[in-house]
Amino acid sequence: MGMSAEDERAASPRDEEWPEAEKAEKLARGAALKWASGVFYRPEKLEGLGHYRRRETQRNSSIQSRLKSTVQSYLEGGLQQMRELMEEHVQLASVVQVLPQIFSVHEVFSHILQLLRGQHLLEAHVELMMVEQLRDDILSQLHLRGLSSAQATVLSYFSGLQDLNESLARQLWDIVGSSLRLVREDPVVFVTAVRIIEREEKIDDTLLLEATFLPPGRPKGWRQKFHQVLQDTITGARFHVPRMDAEGPGLAKHLAALQKDIVSELRVVKDLMVQCVPAHYNILSVCTATYHQALSSHLQEILREDLDKQGLFLLLEWALRVYHSPEMMGHPDLLPEVDVSALDPLMSSELVDQTERRYVMKVKASVFEWMQRTLDVEFKEWFKEEEPETDHQGFFQSALPAIVMQMLNENIQVASLITDSLQQKIYNMALEELEAFLGRLRESLAQCGKEHQQDRAVPKYYISHLLAVLNNNLALSNSVSSLHPDSACREVPASLQAALDRIQKKATQLLLEELLLDLQPLCLQLPSRKWLSGSQLVGSMCEVIDKYAKDFSRVRKPVFTLLLAESELLVANQYLRALLQRKMVCKSREERGQLCHRLLQDATQLRELFCSLGLDRSQQSLEAVFALRELICLKDPALLSLEVLGFVTKYPDVSDEHVSTLLDIRGDVSKEVRHVVLEMMAQHPQELPEGYRPIFSTILVPVQELPFCLRKGKCA
Repeated sequence: MGMSAEDERAASPRDEEWPEAEKAEKLARGAALKWASGVFYRPEKLEGLGHYRRRETQRNSSIQSRLKSTVQSYLEGGLQQMRELMEEHVQLASVVQVLPQIFSVHEVFSHILQLLRGQHLLEAHVELMMVEQLRDDILSQLHLRGLSSAQATVLSYFSGLQDLNESLARQLWDIVGSSLRLVREDPVVFVTAVRIIEREEKIDDTLLLEATFLPPGRPKGWRQKFHQVLQDTITGARFHVPRMDAEGPGLAKHLAALQKDIVSELRVVKDLMVQCVPAHYNILSVCTATYHQALSSHLQEILREDLDKQGLFLLLEWALRVYHSPEMMGHPDLLPEVDVSALDPLMSSELVDQTERRYVMKVKASVFEWMQRTLDVEFKEWFKEEEPETDHQGFFQSALPAIVMQMLNENIQVASLITDSLQQKIYNMALEELEAFLGRLRESLAQCGKEHQQDRAVPKYYISHLLAVLNNNLALSNSVSSLHPDSACREVPASLQAALDRIQKKATQLLLEELLLDLQPLCLQLPSRKWLSGSQLVGSMCEVIDKYAKDFSRVRKPVFTLLLAESELLVANQYLRALLQRKMVCKSREERGQLCHRLLQDATQLRELFCSLGLDRSQQSLEAVFALRELICLKDPALLSLEVLGFVTKYPDVSDEHVSTLLDIRGDVSKEVRHVVLEMMAQHPQELPEGYRPIFSTILVPVQELPFCLRKGKCA
């Protein structure tokens, strides 16, 4: 069958181009027919035809695949050069496309600079972003193709971008630094700055998210810089205080200015700035925390100065009371949005404790100085030529208790305005200082007593001032409990009570020494024959006692009763001392009777005097004189051992020497009876019961030289 002209035109080039193909095909067909005629010349072989067909089909497919692979490899090797040329063509096309933009970069730079100088920040930023985008696209392409060597050239060409960025940033930070003023006067400028910052933040976020290539200067982090500049603005000059103003009125003025400024500025942030920035800025919380932290650091800086007590008090009061009050962070115009309760304390608990201790030490020094001046004035008052002042009931007193207690009370009350812990610290300090003051007062009292001993005319009103001291001491004792911050706690600390007791004991001792000095000349006449025959010796003693009792009546009752009891004990002791130390020996029964009568008269007269002065018989030590009289009046010496046993049971501080002296006074006691009496005492040793007031233990009597051994004594 012949071929058409079109077929011939289509086939002829192939035949001309591939003559070997036609020859190869003919040979292949001939070989195939030869192989098929040899295999299938017998009919039974036709059953395997399907099997051979499948095998040959698979072999044919395999050959075709190899052929295609060979041809494709050949073609790819020939096309690689074309692909590279094509890629270069695309790059050149893209470069050609942006050439106008690249050529106009420096012109744009000049325009951006003009816009910045004219403060057209939004327009300037738009063009700046456009140029940055152009540069970054070029750099990104170079980065993807590994052409890093070309990046330096691009960066050099676009180097002006850095200066423009810095110029824009400076203007932005100037605006942010003036934000508190601008949001009131020209909020548009501030809002413009925030919009630019937000644009840059979005670019940063996008680039960081892709993370394949970060252009130079990215991320800019302008939002973070915004917060930093704002915080630096807040913590600027207002938190600096000149050294000269670090205490007293200067510090008070500085803290008041801080209070006013911070409230005013936070009000601006809350009412105006919040509306100019995105909500996620949390601008009010950030500003509040910044002011708070700046104040905290500022107070620590001030505390590094050596503040006086007023300065320390001002800081504590301001930080712990004023700061949270409605005058500052609790101001109605700031609530409820402004809340510092979630922030750390303005002063840590450790710093508060440390500052409170510093304040207490300053107050302590002041209290000591004040008390010392008060004591110096008091000491001079004792030596004046006039009696101490009296109250409306006629009791002697001075201004000392009122001055001391008012000063301590005021300091404790002032401390209560700060914290309970400061009040407790001041209270503890007040008690310590009062105790120390009482110790110094006692020393002054002793010094006054020594000067009086050298010249009893000095001070002129010595007894009156001693009585005033006792009244003052009682007033202090009654007032101490009122110092305690807790009105329910009225117990006076033991050490302070002991100090008060020592004052009372010392003043009482000095008064009794005065009484003793006036009684001693009379006691020296006892015993004597003149006294025995009925002199007015005890009457004179009663006059002295009565005179002192009238003086003692100028002291309040609890102390008056004590003075009366101590005076009675002194009189009884001196009377017994005179009898036992300067013993008289009765030479006859009549003389013993006379002595017993005298003892009864004297003891009765003295007892009645003290009863009339208000001292009950049960409280009087003069009962010992009546008991002693019974030993002397006993008619049968053989009963003495039993009588002495009753006597020593009642007065357990009586010694062998006392009893032996009493037996001597009788003048009729044999050695045998004396021995029995002393042996009886040895067999019944006495112990002093609790609360017993010794009367004989202070009376020393001459030791008798006896011709026989008594218990553990030495033999004569």
